[in-house]
Amino acid sequence: MRKRPISGLTVVITGAGRGIGEATAELLSAQGATVALGDLDTALVQVVADRIGKGAVGAHLDVASPDSWMEFLGAVGEVGPIDVLVNNAGIMPLGSVLKEPDAVARAIIDVNVHGIINGTKAVAPGMVDRGRGHIVNVASAVGRTAVADGATYSASKFAAVGFSEATRAELKPQGIDVSVVLPTIVQTELAAGVPTARGVKAVTAHDVAEVIATAISTGHPELWVPRWVQGMSKATGVLPRWLQERIAAAFRADRVIADRDETQRMAYESRVRPPVT
Repeated sequence: MRKRPISGLTVVITGAGRGIGEATAELLSAQGATVALGDLDTALVQVVADRIGKGAVGAHLDVASPDSWMEFLGAVGEVGPIDVLVNNAGIMPLGSVLKEPDAVARAIIDVNVHGIINGTKAVAPGMVDRGRGHIVNVASAVGRTAVADGATYSASKFAAVGFSEATRAELKPQGIDVSVVLPTIVQTELAAGVPTARGVKAVTAHDVAEVIATAISTGHPELWVPRWVQGMSKATGVLPRWLQERIAAAFRADRVIADRDETQRMAYESRVRPPVT
């Protein structure tokens, strides 16, 4: 498989004010890429861009809004043509689907699904014109294996995986690669209070950033973090449902979200949930 140098590429990264997006910006910049960082928190993403320094620019971006995408691309236009788009922005409010406010469900879909769709529609046409480009969508392991108390979040990540596979087929003839990255529990604010499955070590934002960099350099269509979980998922996926459930129970993989510590999640949940009307 090809190895593409990251040095010299211009990369747009969404949700770059913190967590995986911030770590990815730092890593790709260190490898010689120019990075354009978007985030809903304008002040925070500017701090990240300023800290990275030369070759980094930050601007406000609401990924759920097509108009905001156009404004963002205008604000960071100084970086030149975009070689790579990393659709990373996402939110994860958790809880019983029967108690989930409609506004929360809409927010999850708007950010996690429409955000990727809007980003692709905003950036990919320029890639098509140049006959080359790469889109990396950050999904989640629950985009392949759904879990209780995260139904809408799981649905949004299944959608992200499906959208990635469909656009990969659609855009490949036009010289554009599409990759999807599926992390397990990552040690960021988004996963605060969520335990890892038994026997699975929690990964860091930097771990995911390294896999995103690998996706960019290789063009691999699907990469998991940690890598070995992908093989296990595929192996168990061919088993009968009752046996899959027993294996999940043995690893407590079916309980990782249900067993969350709500007190540790309070700050995050209050930040990403729409206000109650």
